[in-house]
Amino acid sequence: MAELKARKNEASVEDFINSVETEKKRTDSLAIMNLMQEVTGEEPAMWGNSIVGFGSYTYKYASGRTGDWMLVGFPSKTKPDPLYHAWF
Repeated sequence: MAELKARKNEASVEDFINSVETEKKRTDSLAIMNLMQEVTGEEPAMWGNSIVGFGSYTYKYASGRTGDWMLVGFPSKTKPDPLYHAWF
């Protein structure tokens, strides 16, 4: 079975946000990041090389396969701007 590419890592969220191409997109990304941090009470972390995520949970399939994923997050370099969240 394929491995999940977007795993939590130690990459710098600040460096990622600063690498966003336009000033408007950087400003929007910072606003979304601050809102998600306030709502979740979690610190932002990079998931893969392009998603800022907050919190995490472990899921398990009926097959027994498990994985970790963020509770909420967003990629700053895509159009339109999607938001990710866990479904429980």
